[in-house]
Amino acid sequence: MEVYLDNSATTKCFPEVAEIMKQIMCEDYGNSSSMHRKGVRAEKYLRYATDIITENLKVNDKEIIFTSGGTESDNLALIGTASANARAGRHLITTAIEHSAVLETMKYLEKEGFRVTYLPVDQKGIICLHDLERAINRDTILVSIMHTNNEIGSVQPIAAAGELIKGINPQIIFHVDAVQGFSKCPIYPKRMMIDLLSVSGHKIHGPKGVGFLYVNEKIKMNPISFGGKQQRGIRSGTLNVPGIAGMAKAIEIIMPSLEDDVAKMHELRQYFIEGLREIPDVTVNSPGGVHGAPHIVNATFIGIKSEVLLHALEDNEIYVSAGSACAAHKINYQSATLKAIGLSKDMMSGTIRFSFSNYTSSAELNFTLQKLYDIIPMLRKYVKK
Repeated sequence: MEVYLDNSATTKCFPEVAEIMKQIMCEDYGNSSSMHRKGVRAEKYLRYATDIITENLKVNDKEIIFTSGGTESDNLALIGTASANARAGRHLITTAIEHSAVLETMKYLEKEGFRVTYLPVDQKGIICLHDLERAINRDTILVSIMHTNNEIGSVQPIAAAGELIKGINPQIIFHVDAVQGFSKCPIYPKRMMIDLLSVSGHKIHGPKGVGFLYVNEKIKMNPISFGGKQQRGIRSGTLNVPGIAGMAKAIEIIMPSLEDDVAKMHELRQYFIEGLREIPDVTVNSPGGVHGAPHIVNATFIGIKSEVLLHALEDNEIYVSAGSACAAHKINYQSATLKAIGLSKDMMSGTIRFSFSNYTSSAELNFTLQKLYDIIPMLRKYVKK
């Protein structure tokens, strides 16, 4: 049995996604900016995609900017708004456990003269709203808080944070990286007082290389790339029509059954966690309850190197992750998230992330648990020798 439990890294495309993309790439392949019939057909796919997204987010069509994925969406959101609003202030706030697409961008902005406050988190990976309140000052122009952490699955109190931020100063821009949270729970930017929302297609059974950024129409934003003035000049470049339509098709498939699918994932997650706790010296790092995402289980196998366990599972056709896929090949990499929640270096070195999708079944999890029950004692015996 092949078991894929690395869905926080990427997901398998729905067959319908591949079909619509093939149709566009092979038949309706015109440039959406062209004025002839082929271009008009391509433009219709963009209209279809925009309608699907705006209907589900309850926003208007002028507020959607298509990008190449989550990283570009985060970069555009942070650099574009910080530079456009620098006269109002140069203080930014984020958290210690953001994705590198946010943390590295914040480091860049620090070099450009902005000041950044990094909010700490508790052992569950959750920020304290009082810390956020204390961090905001007259110079604050932007707050960026991820919806769902990609390594341990902690879900931040986004609605409460939005209310707090806007209550202090309605002019502060609120950005949310929803790459892991979108399609795992309802997100309505206007109700939650979110000004900028980043989403990626390949995390939701859509294609790689495409995403979008919701931008509240009242927000000032500078472009970070220049060219043909597509998308109101905010993000120039020929639009990836097959990718955009494929992402929209994935959203169209997921959203009607969102509540049932998420409930199923929560059940599978709890069952899997209970199974992991049957193994001696295993610590589950992912939070439970309302603060835990339905699709991520992060666990430390004390005394076993994560790379060793990862490859042992791979030998049994079980595919998991030793951390964020974006950092997998960095030398001497230490997870900012695991460090922030208080894990020691030894604990970090034995940590594995299991992540589920709409395709994950109880049979796959049973198979994985059984293999873990067999593998862990063998690996520990080998280490002791």
